[in-house]
Amino acid sequence: MLFLIKLFPEITIKSRPVRRRFNRQLRKNIKSVLRAIDPAIQVRGEWDVIEVESELDAETERALMLERLTCTPGISSIIEVDKHPLPDFEGMLDLALTHYKDLLQGKTFAVRCKRTGRHAFQSVDVERFVGARLNQQTEAAGVRLVNPQVTVALEIRQDNFFVVRAQHTGLGGYPLGCQDNIVSLISGGFDSAVSSYLCIRRGIQTHYCFFKLGGKAHELAVKEVALYLWMKYHTSHRVKFISVPFEGVVEEILNKVDNSQMGVVLKRMMMRAADSVARQLNIKAVVTGESVAQVSSQTLANLAVIDSVADSLVLRPLSTTDKQEIIDMAREIGTEEFSRNIPEYCAVISNKPTTKAKPERIAAEEAKFDFAVLDAAIESASYQLITEVSEDFAESAVEVRVVNQIEDKHTIIDIRHPAEQGLKPLQINGVAGVEVLEIPFYALRTRFSELNPDGHFLLYCDRGMMSRLHAAHLRDEGFENVAVLEFKDLP
Repeated sequence: MLFLIKLFPEITIKSRPVRRRFNRQLRKNIKSVLRAIDPAIQVRGEWDVIEVESELDAETERALMLERLTCTPGISSIIEVDKHPLPDFEGMLDLALTHYKDLLQGKTFAVRCKRTGRHAFQSVDVERFVGARLNQQTEAAGVRLVNPQVTVALEIRQDNFFVVRAQHTGLGGYPLGCQDNIVSLISGGFDSAVSSYLCIRRGIQTHYCFFKLGGKAHELAVKEVALYLWMKYHTSHRVKFISVPFEGVVEEILNKVDNSQMGVVLKRMMMRAADSVARQLNIKAVVTGESVAQVSSQTLANLAVIDSVADSLVLRPLSTTDKQEIIDMAREIGTEEFSRNIPEYCAVISNKPTTKAKPERIAAEEAKFDFAVLDAAIESASYQLITEVSEDFAESAVEVRVVNQIEDKHTIIDIRHPAEQGLKPLQINGVAGVEVLEIPFYALRTRFSELNPDGHFLLYCDRGMMSRLHAAHLRDEGFENVAVLEFKDLP
């Protein structure tokens, strides 16, 4: 199979050295995300197009590669093609007939040809010749240049001729690794997940910072959102997940700060901590999911007071985005169900929160606060690679068992996202009586307790990270009948 990768248009208008660097980085990223599917994947770069070629031809591998490519920043479109040496017009017609003859039956069509290089003919010459002959030699309903039912897409690049089989829209944005890093403040809700995604899409290597306000269930839910975003959109790069214990900070605020000022003070404490985390990682910017006027602490006056404590650049990709737009975007990128099921934890609730914080009033309230509590929280922050987030839950739990042989007593729970389950359904062969349940991991916490307490359950996911994370948490909660299933040794 062969894909032509078209670069995000903004890349193509960069200077020659920048364009070359972005192209080189994108090729590297594509190899990284596709190598797990095909270790022999070939990625060749040109000035404005990258060719991705694989000897694999199974539909499953094709679908998986397309899914990875459509989620890779820097790609405008992915075109599935057949490649041939450039023939004469009759040869072009024959190749077009091979693919499109059956598709044109009873349909209106138009021929579109894109051409790069020097040739003795124009693109329109190809379109007229091939279009006229297809109209004569097929059972098409006729040529329609505006809104045809079928577009016969051809490309000529120098001495090569491509017949387009299908086209897919890419993520756009810039390749990861071409911009600086940021620290994204993630709570697991709709806003922070979407703002993190927008940064990734722009080619910014995004690390995650979470403020622990109470309960392992909340922490687990936030970690799985971050893990999902990384697995889907930026596995080409290593990123960190930072947890800052903020229970003591919240308690100090509740005990000492005036009720109306608590929300702004809490956000300032978080911004100070995020600033420290960014400095520790040598990062110059932090990102939040705040939108102007969405809640009381997010008025322009309050945001200005909150930002004044940070040395880092503060970015808010969603600052003028409506809540429904954010939820719609969360649904599109796959985080809506995660965020909808996040356990809510209200850190501080003000009866009449200020919407116009005054710096002098906030300073007076913070003078009552023991900043040693904040310093201790920052000092106690844990820094992990995103692939290691399950370790926190293993500390107090029985060691997670990994199983690579299935027995008839086992029930397998496929905890992957429904989109992944649809792309590559789990097939269990050779073991009679084995039941497979599909319970996405964002629903596992609520549904696992409803299962047979005498059952023996194996959690499965493609990479094994999400299954380990949830198995550790469930065992820590007292469920001894759960383990992890390794895919590589399945029958």
